[in-house]
Amino acid sequence: MRSFFPAESCKEAHPNALNPQSWLQIERGKLPKLSSSSHPSSASIESLIKVPQPAILPFFKPVDYVEVLAQIHEELESCPPQERSNLFLLQYQVFRGLGEVKLMRRSLQGAWQRAHTVHEKIIFGAWLKYEKQEEELIADLLAACGKCAKEFAPVDIASLLPFDVNAGSEGRTTNENCISQNVTFTIGSEKIICERQKISELSAPFRAMLKGHFSESLSETIDLSENNISPSGMKAISDFSLNGSLIEVLPNLLLEILVFANKYCCERLKDACDRRLASLVSSKEDAVELMEYALDEHSTVLAASCLQVLLRDLPNCLNDNRVVEIFVHANKQQLAVMVGPGIFTLFCFLGEVSMNLNSSSDTTAHILERLVEFAENDQQRLLALHQLGCVRLLRKEYDEARCLFEGAVNAGHIYSVAGLARLDYIKGDKLLSYGQLNSVISSVTPLGWMYQERSLYCDGDKRWEDLEKASNLDPTLIYPYTYRAASLMRTQNAQAALAEINRILGFKLSPECLEVRFFIHLSLEDYKAALCDVQTILTLRSDYRMFEGRVAASQLCTLVREHVERWTTADCWARLYDCWSAVDDIGSLSVIYQMLESDAAKGILYFRQSLLLLRLNCPEAAMRSLQLARQHASSEHERLVYEGWILYDTGHYEEGLWKAEESINIKRSFEAFFLKAYALADSSIDPSCSPTVISLLEDALKCPSDNLRKGQALNNLGSVYVDCGKLDLAADCYINALKIRHTRAHHGLARVHCLKNDKAAAYMEMTELIKKAKNNASAYEKRSEYCDREQAKEDLEMVTRLDPLRVYPYRYRAAVLMDDHKEEEAIAELSRAIAFKADLHLLHLRAAFHEHKEDVLGALRDCRAALSVDPNHQEMLELHSRVNRHEP
Repeated sequence: MRSFFPAESCKEAHPNALNPQSWLQIERGKLPKLSSSSHPSSASIESLIKVPQPAILPFFKPVDYVEVLAQIHEELESCPPQERSNLFLLQYQVFRGLGEVKLMRRSLQGAWQRAHTVHEKIIFGAWLKYEKQEEELIADLLAACGKCAKEFAPVDIASLLPFDVNAGSEGRTTNENCISQNVTFTIGSEKIICERQKISELSAPFRAMLKGHFSESLSETIDLSENNISPSGMKAISDFSLNGSLIEVLPNLLLEILVFANKYCCERLKDACDRRLASLVSSKEDAVELMEYALDEHSTVLAASCLQVLLRDLPNCLNDNRVVEIFVHANKQQLAVMVGPGIFTLFCFLGEVSMNLNSSSDTTAHILERLVEFAENDQQRLLALHQLGCVRLLRKEYDEARCLFEGAVNAGHIYSVAGLARLDYIKGDKLLSYGQLNSVISSVTPLGWMYQERSLYCDGDKRWEDLEKASNLDPTLIYPYTYRAASLMRTQNAQAALAEINRILGFKLSPECLEVRFFIHLSLEDYKAALCDVQTILTLRSDYRMFEGRVAASQLCTLVREHVERWTTADCWARLYDCWSAVDDIGSLSVIYQMLESDAAKGILYFRQSLLLLRLNCPEAAMRSLQLARQHASSEHERLVYEGWILYDTGHYEEGLWKAEESINIKRSFEAFFLKAYALADSSIDPSCSPTVISLLEDALKCPSDNLRKGQALNNLGSVYVDCGKLDLAADCYINALKIRHTRAHHGLARVHCLKNDKAAAYMEMTELIKKAKNNASAYEKRSEYCDREQAKEDLEMVTRLDPLRVYPYRYRAAVLMDDHKEEEAIAELSRAIAFKADLHLLHLRAAFHEHKEDVLGALRDCRAALSVDPNHQEMLELHSRVNRHEP
């Protein structure tokens, strides 16, 4: 019901152009002078649309990620428990290089769940908190529902680091000639009377002193003035020897006792002091102050508690030089006290946070130097060397960067060749750069990034050819589209430039591509379209800066708006209906952005914004909008609905339903009934809940709402009727939805026609959707089910052109090839998509094809990689088990 519909491109208009160079005046706070007769020169357009070289990404990018994932899965099945978290960390790095955010987080979750030490639990728990820092509201909402979000909860360190009772048991050294049961310790002029037996039990040194063969064992008075312990401290130690507690002792005295206990090997006393101090660590200031003592005195519980507080304050605490000093200057022994065996994991986490803050900072460089220092194997070493190489390159420390990239390549990281090629290019040896990439392409199965990188070191047709190959191998790469669009603008072919940039915006919404399209529209004086683009950019990232970071996008938005007629509230609603009906989600985002600047009720507008962002596959931006909807809710019952969606969209289904019911109890509203119906229908596989869902949607439709939302409710109701086999009722719902311009209802009506064995009508219905929602990949994909084989192939080829990330066309074409006994071609078709998309279904089908060919190793590799993507997929588990039995 919340499926992704790629956006229709904004309207292209106005053949006249302005001189784009004049827009550069905004950097000096001036408005451009517009002239309908002016024409852009290629030089002025080139200065306006600058496409920077693609960055060398600080990620682990293996040539064959499927092989690496398969190896990880295989090792996870047989490795000792203490190695599992490191394997999940490696899996995380693979998914990070692929840009698979959900899979990255699941790998971190796996590492956290299988952490073998308390220190790993602390690190991965803090890492999960950092990765989900925009979702901290969810933890509060869950707490209000009586449920704890475990990955956000601090670790109870004291319970996980129990005291080793043997460490406190000392050998017996007794002198039965003791002259007194008590002993008096003098410190300066003060005397502290202690029970000799109890003090002797604190440690072997005290036992030897008080009950052994030393002269002190015969003394009733012993001077401790030179041992850096105060009378109050000694009195507290005496009390501890009697009752085993330090609860009432003041913090500054605890530090004194800790040093004394460590000096005299009083393990029980030290442990009690360690734990008491650890319980007092509640802020960054506490952690910074106490960490030094913890490291000097080898106090593991205190050190772990300080570490947890610091890590859970990331990224903020990396802006504190005192914190950075702790991590950067601690020696290996101190780090072992702080983090046990997880030193590499710690710096891996700190490095990622620091790179996100400022990739070229001294702090980042120092942290990554430590990452290199503590790498224990080739896979850890290549990642550390490559990341530090990227930082050195950004800092223009070219000699150091070269050594690091060479080390990474020698450890097996082919992607680091891109860094070496950049360095040769900077030195002016373009031919050597080209040769390095050429050598890589000829020695391994080529990937898109290889051709993209080689294109930087050639010109003219050769560059264009390489970029076309890069897009064919990996259509998710942004640079080839932006370069081609900019090149076409330099030849004053604006329409072709628009078509090129729209290719990628049809399936991947990125601010960088929208920025290029903004300037193209600007050069055509199509200010409405330009405004649409910049408003969409600001919806995705409110702090985005254009002109290579020199100008805030919000400033450009203000300037362009002066050349666009202002819309009234009624105009905005009319435009929103038009965009919604045309399945123009980018246009809808732009209208909502404009409406949010007025005095309109903002809660519902942010909510609509979140729905659009979900359809455009921008889940993080959608969640931000949903949280804003909650903040701007105009009533309690409305706020509860948005909280319900927040919980539901993050996988907390029962809590989402509970919020919907709470809202209904306050007021019967369309959105509350809709949420409850949607959540039940989408999360339950029990068909018996269908009548309840139908009733809820009918209740929703009886409540006041606008046609945009009622169209969605009718569409959903039709879907439930279809699932129940009530096709006529479903058709009525879809037809009523179409009457109020809910264009997506064509999809459901086509399904009804098909179930009534009228494929021709279904085909026509989808054709209508394609006409109304131009370049709609999902519509072409669905229409392919209602036509003959040749037409289906044409439609699915269109789908792949419009949205190469949709996996069904590859699977269909591969299946057809297998039916025609073209096994190699079928596997190649699947491999084409797998190269840039880690998809379970593609890997599953390719594993089945390998099994059919009796290629057991190939099948087993794909099974294991697929189970890294989804370890609980039942069909995949069965195939893996079957293939595994035939492994040679």
